Amino acid sequence: MKIGINGSGRLASPDLDAIVADIEQSEADGYGSYWLAQTALADSIAMLGIAGRTTSKIELGTAVVPTWTRHPEVMAAGALTAQAASTGRLVLGIGLAHQTTVEDRWGMAWERPVKHMSEYLAILDSLLNTGTASLKGEVWSLNQQAALMTDTPPKIMIAALGEQMLKIAGKRTDGTILWCVGPKTLEAQIVPVINGAADSAGRPTPRVVCSLPVCVTDNPQPTRDFVGQMLAGYAELPSYRAMLDIEGVHGVEEISLIGDEATVNAGLDAIAAAGATDFTAVVIPDSDGPARTLNLLQARTN
Repeated sequence: MKIGINGSGRLASPDLDAIVADIEQSEADGYGSYWLAQTALADSIAMLGIAGRTTSKIELGTAVVPTWTRHPEVMAAGALTAQAASTGRLVLGIGLAHQTTVEDRWGMAWERPVKHMSEYLAILDSLLNTGTASLKGEVWSLNQQAALMTDTPPKIMIAALGEQMLKIAGKRTDGTILWCVGPKTLEAQIVPVINGAADSAGRPTPRVVCSLPVCVTDNPQPTRDFVGQMLAGYAELPSYRAMLDIEGVHGVEEISLIGDEATVNAGLDAIAAAGATDFTAVVIPDSDGPARTLNLLQARTN
C-alpha cells in the first residue's frame, strides 16, 4: 500500500509558501503522494501546479474538487495546466460534494447526481485526452476544439462511496478517493464493487485511496476527542453516515488511527488487507507534536 500525505488541514489558514514547502518536504521524506482538498478560496489545482515546479517525483492529487461550481472545460484547463507544470504527476480527483453544500452554500439545485457525473466525465475525459468535446447533454454541454498544453493527460479519480458512483469509477476512471471509510467498508462495499466494475469493463484494477486522521501517541483519548469534535459534521452527511454505519461507528474519530505505534501499524495493515492501494494520512499532532506520527509513516514508505 502506497503511503502519502493529505495536507488539506493546512487550508484552514492557507499559506501558499508553507503548503509548497510541505509538499517539497514530503517528497524529500519519500512519500509517494500529496493531496489537497478544494476548500474556500484556496485553489487546490493551482497550488499543486505551483508545487510541481519545485518537485520532481511526488504524485500530486486533488481530494477532491467539486464539480458543480466548475464547468468541465474550466476543470480541464486547470488540470492540464497543473499537469504540464508538474511534468505529468497530477491526479485530478473530483466529486459531487453534498446536497447541503450544493443547495445551501451555492444556491444550486441538487438534481440527477449520477447523470451529472456521467456527462461531466464524458466531456472532461474527452478534453483531457484530445482537446475536443461535443456533447449536448441534459446537465452539461460543450462544443469545443482547442490545443493541448500537454500530451500526457492527468489521471482522473472520483469520490465514490455508493454503488452507482463506484461502478462509474471502476468503468470510467482510475479509481476512487475515500473519506470516512475504514477496513470493514473497504472490504464489504468499496473494493468489490469498484473492482468488479473495472473488470467487467476490461479496465485495469482501479486505485482505492483511503484517507483518515493519524496520530501516534501514548495518550490517545484527548486526540480522539479533538478529532471527534473537529470532524463531527461528517457524521451527519448522508453519504458518510452510510459508510460509518457499515463500519459500525458513530464518528470519524472511531475509525481514525490514533494510538501507539503498534496500534497505528495494525490499523494501516488492516486497511491494506481490505484492499486499499493507497493511504493518505491527515497527520494530527498530539501535545508533543507530529514527529512520532511522521516517523512511523515515513518508515512505511520504504
